[in-house]
Amino acid sequence: MDNEAGPGGTAAARLGFEDGQVVMELGWDDDTDQELRDQIEEVIGSAIEDETYDGVADAVLLWWRDGDGDLIDDCVDALTTLADKGFVLLLVPKAGDPDHVEAADIQEAAQTAGLKVSSTTKAGENWLATKLVQGGQSKQR
Repeated sequence: MDNEAGPGGTAAARLGFEDGQVVMELGWDDDTDQELRDQIEEVIGSAIEDETYDGVADAVLLWWRDGDGDLIDDCVDALTTLADKGFVLLLVPKAGDPDHVEAADIQEAAQTAGLKVSSTTKAGENWLATKLVQGGQSKQR
């Protein structure tokens, strides 16, 4: 994980996290980037909530790997607790990893779930982060 502040501060701040936000996490496993998680908690000023959280979240971290199931379903699940102006940060293994997810698959899943891709950036050494915002055109499945 790049600890350099650079333009926009830490990686967590550049990804759109702010002090006071409630962040929920889905898809955590032992391969997730703990340093990124720590940075997010430092920026928001509290612990990241796990999948049992039933309140309203300002953002959802969705760690997803090829073979984890149905990305569309997981995007829809992420929306269930998301605030109206909240975002989903979809984290997938970087290109070249056997569990990498192609951008076209992310775009299709996001659009079908009613989300749209806002940006994609490197998030740590082994992950790519795609910010999904509400307002995409939902398709019938």
